[in-house]
Amino acid sequence: MIYFHEDDLLIRPMIERDIQQFASAFSQQGWHKPVELYEDYYQQQNDHKIIVLVAEINHEAAGYAILLPSADKGPFAIENLPELVDLNVFRKFQNKGIGSKIMDAAESLSKEKHDFITLAVGLHSGYGAAQRMYIKRGYIPDGTGVWYRGQQAEQYSACENDDDLILYLYKEL
Repeated sequence: MIYFHEDDLLIRPMIERDIQQFASAFSQQGWHKPVELYEDYYQQQNDHKIIVLVAEINHEAAGYAILLPSADKGPFAIENLPELVDLNVFRKFQNKGIGSKIMDAAESLSKEKHDFITLAVGLHSGYGAAQRMYIKRGYIPDGTGVWYRGQQAEQYSACENDDDLILYLYKEL
């Protein structure tokens, strides 16, 4: 199945060779993401538990995102709404609209069964580009405030500005 194809950009399901390409691309960026993570994604996709949307340019993986059919944590877990997680575009492919195309495909797939799509975004500056993109695409905060390490943060509670400090957003499709 092909989710999107235009010029040299293809968005498709994950294939086995992506496992090593993802791990290598992150390693080249100085990030450690274990091969086992991508083996797990591949297995979950094959078991029809998640959808992995892979952006490919000229047979090279450029990025990916995971679409959960139903949020498994956070404020949307009881709502049975799809959640977009782990959206990544590798550095050498950034600023070319690839993240937006991945999101277009995820939103289109979600719209087949739901009126909304959800996601969470980190709050530190490393997520700045993602924060801006999501707002420009019409995502709005759900109103539950910030979450830290899987729990809704109470007013004045202690937390760290790390990858676990997030805000949940949703968009009507």
